[in-house]
Amino acid sequence: MQAKTVKGKYPREIQLALQQHLNENFKPTLAIVFISVKQDRKAICEILQKEEIDVFGATSCGEFINGHQSEGEIVVLLFDMAKEFYSILFEEINDRSISDAVSKLANDALQKFKNPGVIVCSTGMTAKGEYFDGETFVRSLENYFGTDKIFFGGMAGDDWTFSGTYVFNNQQETDLGIVALVVDMDKVSLNGMAITGWKPMGISRTVTKSKGTLLYTIDNKPAIEMYFKYLGQTEKLDDKDFNMFKEISIHYPLIVKRETGETVLRSPMSIDHVENALVMDSEMQEGTEFWFTVPPDFDIAEEIIAQAEQIKSENMGDADALLIFSCAGRPPVLGPLVTVENNGLADVWQTPMAGFFTYGEYGRAKNGRQEFHSGACCWVALKEK
Repeated sequence: MQAKTVKGKYPREIQLALQQHLNENFKPTLAIVFISVKQDRKAICEILQKEEIDVFGATSCGEFINGHQSEGEIVVLLFDMAKEFYSILFEEINDRSISDAVSKLANDALQKFKNPGVIVCSTGMTAKGEYFDGETFVRSLENYFGTDKIFFGGMAGDDWTFSGTYVFNNQQETDLGIVALVVDMDKVSLNGMAITGWKPMGISRTVTKSKGTLLYTIDNKPAIEMYFKYLGQTEKLDDKDFNMFKEISIHYPLIVKRETGETVLRSPMSIDHVENALVMDSEMQEGTEFWFTVPPDFDIAEEIIAQAEQIKSENMGDADALLIFSCAGRPPVLGPLVTVENNGLADVWQTPMAGFFTYGEYGRAKNGRQEFHSGACCWVALKEK
């Protein structure tokens, strides 16, 4: 299986780059498209449809391929994967539950392949400002596919505008739904992991009052006051115009302990001034143990690359392509180290790479359970057997 990448500032550039590859006797069947909400998604799909190329697409908060990182542009990873090795599934949720949508998706995937692996993108926020429930999504994927099945992916972005995110295929798109690339794992292997890099600070804390995504008290003290005191930002408590998520939460998420002993990041998104509660990106039930955090050290890129090298060694061989789903909060926190880690991963696997900055990530920590992540670098290498 061959893979090639193209990039462009507008659809015409993508069309020209695609034609150049087609002239090189490369006949792609599948395109993974990561694209700014500012771009014309329909035009891109029409260009690819004319060449009978299937589309798996998501909008982004920035996109990248080997040696190139952009904002407001388009990147495409092209494959000549045999069509019998994969299927693209699309589920618009509308009035259904996430669980119902995943049930339908899983049933279709398991009818297609006995041993499916899944690369999946969900929306991140609707045009009405409603966040996608990534925790319920992941638990539903586990429930209907089985805990042994592999899936990686991310939530679509919208260039930090919070105006609406989209996933799409050749004919459909939605601001509330799922697009999945399902591969036959007997023919195509998927190897990857999710890693964050944030470190715990101080003693562990406990959620003492919560409801849904609202976090009221920590150690029986008001959660808002405690979080802002820890950050030294108490003067911002009454500033209703303060963009809490973009200014501070992406730098200082919470490290949440799972029952298995593993940890995941959870981010405060905003303040509900009426309820006097932090609005979290995912539910934190009463009794949940967690830590406040400090951002990753400068060695985070080295850690990610070293882990990738170990997985490559254990699985013996290179990859045909690499996908990266990196949290939109990583560039503001890590700066140029984000480019180092993305390009470093591509160098490890010696393969074409494409990725985008997401509003949430789906994947498995090393030797761990499938999780919904915040603040992670989630990558997956594909290899035809």
